[in-house]
Amino acid sequence: MSDRPYGPAAHTPNREGRWHDLAEHLQAVAQKAAERARPFGAEALAAWLGWLHDLGKCNPEFQAYLEAEHEGRPHRRVPHALWGAAFIYERIVHGARKPEDWKELALPVYGHHVGLPDVGKLLNVLKDFLAREREPLLLMRRFLEKLQSALPLLRVERHHPARAQPTRRELFIRMLFSALVDADHLDTEAYFEPDKSRLRGRWPSLKELWERFEPGRTAFLRKRTHGSTKRTDPHVLRVREEVYDACLKAAEKPPGIFRLTVPTGGGKTLSGLAFALKHAHAHGLRRVIVALPYTSIIDQTAEVYREVLGKDAVLEHHSAFEFPEGEEDERQDEETLRLRLASENWEAPLIVTTTVQLFESLFHHKPSKCRKLHNIARSVLILDEVQTLPPHVLEPTLDVLNALVEDYGVTVVLSTATQPAFEGERFARVFNTQKLRGEIVPQYPEHFRLLQRVRYEYRREPLSWAELAEELQQHPQAMVVLNTRKDALALLDELGEDESAFHLSTLLCAAHRREILKEIHQRLNDGKPVRLISAQVVEAGVDLDFPVVYRAIGPLERIVQVAGRCNREGALGPRGGRVVLFEPAEGGAPRGPYLVGLEKAKFLLHEHPAERLNDPELYREYFRRLYADVELDKKGVQGFRAELNYPEVAERYRLIEEETVPIVVPYGKAQERLEEWQKSPGRQAWQRLQPYVVSLYKRDVRRLEQEGWVEAVTEGLYRWQGDYNLRRGIVEAVHDPGDLIV
Repeated sequence: MSDRPYGPAAHTPNREGRWHDLAEHLQAVAQKAAERARPFGAEALAAWLGWLHDLGKCNPEFQAYLEAEHEGRPHRRVPHALWGAAFIYERIVHGARKPEDWKELALPVYGHHVGLPDVGKLLNVLKDFLAREREPLLLMRRFLEKLQSALPLLRVERHHPARAQPTRRELFIRMLFSALVDADHLDTEAYFEPDKSRLRGRWPSLKELWERFEPGRTAFLRKRTHGSTKRTDPHVLRVREEVYDACLKAAEKPPGIFRLTVPTGGGKTLSGLAFALKHAHAHGLRRVIVALPYTSIIDQTAEVYREVLGKDAVLEHHSAFEFPEGEEDERQDEETLRLRLASENWEAPLIVTTTVQLFESLFHHKPSKCRKLHNIARSVLILDEVQTLPPHVLEPTLDVLNALVEDYGVTVVLSTATQPAFEGERFARVFNTQKLRGEIVPQYPEHFRLLQRVRYEYRREPLSWAELAEELQQHPQAMVVLNTRKDALALLDELGEDESAFHLSTLLCAAHRREILKEIHQRLNDGKPVRLISAQVVEAGVDLDFPVVYRAIGPLERIVQVAGRCNREGALGPRGGRVVLFEPAEGGAPRGPYLVGLEKAKFLLHEHPAERLNDPELYREYFRRLYADVELDKKGVQGFRAELNYPEVAERYRLIEEETVPIVVPYGKAQERLEEWQKSPGRQAWQRLQPYVVSLYKRDVRRLEQEGWVEAVTEGLYRWQGDYNLRRGIVEAVHDPGDLIV
């Protein structure tokens, strides 16, 4: 969105009129920024940011630029943010205030269009600038004097808890930046596009969502029971009700950090939402944010929430989400726009997003990524499948979560069947267990005992693909999960032309995977033969229910997640499912923490009987061993945060370490969506294209391009030129980004 104009572009004829327009904008942004920072107690400082952010537009050169633009004459662009930042630095450092206080104001002002800078580089720029330019500072000072009666008292709270130590101060500045950027965008939007502004805020309140929840849940469970041909085990039903009751009870506790430990199939999706809605309503919190690691889980979770709470209740925000198509229906067009606007700043009361979207925004420096962050304050944040947080960035991740709880009134829920161990000396600096409210479901060990739906079998002798294929022929319905896509294809080849064999991995685009999952579900329900060969894409959140599951030895939490796809509803009775753990005689495993986790799991399986996998305490032992042997801040993010080097922090904090690039594959509506994006590149067109994309490592794509497998469409986007097989996906075997946390 472009700057709001002043002077000739706004049809104001003289300098006094132009200054009046500017003052009006600054006051509006100041009010909006203060409102956005109020939930974390920084409204006075945010108001000053609003007043100061466009102060550089007093510069005569900027006014000359506006006049030239209005008259259609060429003129170089004149940056205004630097002038405002320089004015702040000069007034605070050389004034009577604390010299350090300039950073809270100057960094957001300087970066409100281009992004938060490195404070060291900015300091050099400001000193150099002030050595050369003095006259415009006098103009800005005179302009502020004109506004003096409207200005708040400039007060940088020295004792604000968010400034207690360097990394918390770093997040505080980013939150202020978020409040300013959102306020500036909203005021500009109201000026240029008032029709859009009226669509904002059209969301049900949290109170209304809580009132909808219980009747919606009852109807949902009744429909699910009547629509299934399988009888759910009574133990499963008992555990689900006990989990739900415990969530409602725990919601009354004060905000803080909670653990929600529930065995797979124990109903944590709806029970966790019940806790969040009731807790938010009881404590006056503003929204519920649910972050999940896989887009496949998000699709499923958001659909359940909509069915329970209504279609108007959920903002689903991730790269693969398609906004509803409006076509000729004006009401539907407005709904599309409402969702899109809310995704810019997370103004909705219930948000479902990816772990990547959440955390990489919390460590980013660009306005578009940071704009929504202030709306995380005073929310309930559910981190589902929390064990998937990558170890290589765990220290900065936990540090930010801790700050959200202590400084921004956030309640954090660590939700999983395999609860990681974040206690101990290694985490003491970044994870304050004083705020830990404990287990939402205290009786979770008993639930794990009751929901022992599988018996584990550990094969100590390696198994070849040929031997495994032969065993699979003995099971009409079975699933195999392997460590890499390459291994999945090798086993698929060994099965030959078996029409009951299906393949799922990230070699297939998301739209294709959805179609395959539909057919697999139908075959499972109809009792038809189905043998699924998969990479890790089915491990969490995919609602499958096989009688037999084979899993290549991998990290312990991955093994347990896969076991949740076996006898899921307990229809085969207690321990009626069979999970076979084996070491492949061929194949391999991803490097890094995944390989470390695999080795730790192998060690524990040699030390303990396989049945210990039903004991949640084994998971804590596993995570303690895992975290002891991996770097928890591999890229040194915390050091750069302490130095307020925002671009470097954004570059180094990546949940997926190696960069991937999108490849459009020839499946379904891919060509149509690609042409739509090429004709009008934008966020909406990109999201509609996402289901027809696979991701490959950038280093692999360079080679594939040279060999003619891919063709560049634009910078950073490629089209697959090879075969796209309806059984295998893209045929050229490459390294596997899908084997990492995505």
